[in-house]
Amino acid sequence: MGLTPLVAAEKSKTNERLDDSASLFSEVMDTPDKSIPQGLLDKAHCVVLVPSMKKGAFVLGGKYGRGFAVCRGKGGEGWGPPSAVRIEGGSVGFQIGFSSTDVILLIMNDRGMKHLASSKFTIGAEATAAAGPVGRDATAQTDAMMRAEILSWSRSRGAFAGVSLDGATLRNDLDDNKAMYGERITCKEILENPPKPPESAAKLLSVLTKYSSRRTQ
Repeated sequence: MGLTPLVAAEKSKTNERLDDSASLFSEVMDTPDKSIPQGLLDKAHCVVLVPSMKKGAFVLGGKYGRGFAVCRGKGGEGWGPPSAVRIEGGSVGFQIGFSSTDVILLIMNDRGMKHLASSKFTIGAEATAAAGPVGRDATAQTDAMMRAEILSWSRSRGAFAGVSLDGATLRNDLDDNKAMYGERITCKEILENPPKPPESAAKLLSVLTKYSSRRTQ
């Protein structure tokens, strides 16, 4: 039985966001000397990609970004199926003057993953966060970065830099999860009992694998 037009349209938008997330990560990692440090990426438990956060959506309704969290598989090798997320509210002064902003978060430890598995949490309040360093060979040099559960970056008009997202809320996007998996499952359920990744996520998972070294425990 075919999809209804409404369901088909939602699924198409979700697939487009998956492709946009893959393109975002690939473009950032391919930028010489302006990418996420390889050492931090290899240590990260999860990557969160939010392409094209709209400042207008934030001003009007508080929902300004939709994207995906992808976490390491059990044992730390490979990447599991994506879980849809939304970023809402918070201080987004870095967006002023731009029509949209791309955001990348690295979840650096088990504490960060526990927050991610909750229905929602506030960055900077419930989960420690820091603006991520830029440069393939850069390292987390400050105590704040070394202790942070989340490292964050933004890209606006081609400029890629670490950014603070303190006060923003990260929550499950059950609508996009339903579009991918056919049911409104949570991030916690995806982490604990990983479903088969949708075909539409193949590009994203391939890109993450391409730029990630084998993780040592």
